Amino acid sequence: MKASETKRRMSPDMREQEIVRGAVSFFAEFGFEGQTRELAKRLGVTQPLLYRYFPTKDALVERVYQEVFLRRWNPFWEELIQDRRRSLKDRLTEFYRDYSRVILTYEWVRLFMFSGLKGLDFNTRYLDLLRQKVFGLIIKELREEYSRDAIDVSPISQMEIEAVWGLHAAIFYLGVRKFIYNMPVEDIDRVVELELKVFLEGIPSVLMTR
Repeated sequence: MKASETKRRMSPDMREQEIVRGAVSFFAEFGFEGQTRELAKRLGVTQPLLYRYFPTKDALVERVYQEVFLRRWNPFWEELIQDRRRSLKDRLTEFYRDYSRVILTYEWVRLFMFSGLKGLDFNTRYLDLLRQKVFGLIIKELREEYSRDAIDVSPISQMEIEAVWGLHAAIFYLGVRKFIYNMPVEDIDRVVELELKVFLEGIPSVLMTR
């Protein structure tokens, strides 16, 4: 059977997944200025067929966001951070190791950067998600660990948020070095552990006191 015949006989679901996977790779390589006609050519389909599945480029870009940033989010992370049967250091180490494996990929890093350059809202939406689902939990557990006020007694301060932002930014920058600057990054797990160690040693001075 010819490759073209296989493509014609794809189920709609398979075809849609093929387009999405191709779009993720295409936009990660060329940015969101990349044209859909070039994407269609790369996929070996016509542009009208592409638009049958995604009527506008914006619709396709939104699906790329869902695929790369939301589908890779692991709800278990929130449970892990709050599992007080384990030491806080162990919990945060496992979380950041796993989280770094998700975000420190060619597609994730480059799409995130291209989104910011293009003025899309991927960055804002994703960072809002991160702050809502993770930052508050980390600060809550840090306050418990260091015997500080609960967050329902003393609201989270801007400096506490900034400290957690700094940790995340340091980890994300590993991906920038590797996939934007094309610089080698060795033993990411160990670097993540180093960044976490520095963070945990400095955070008591930032946490709200009783």
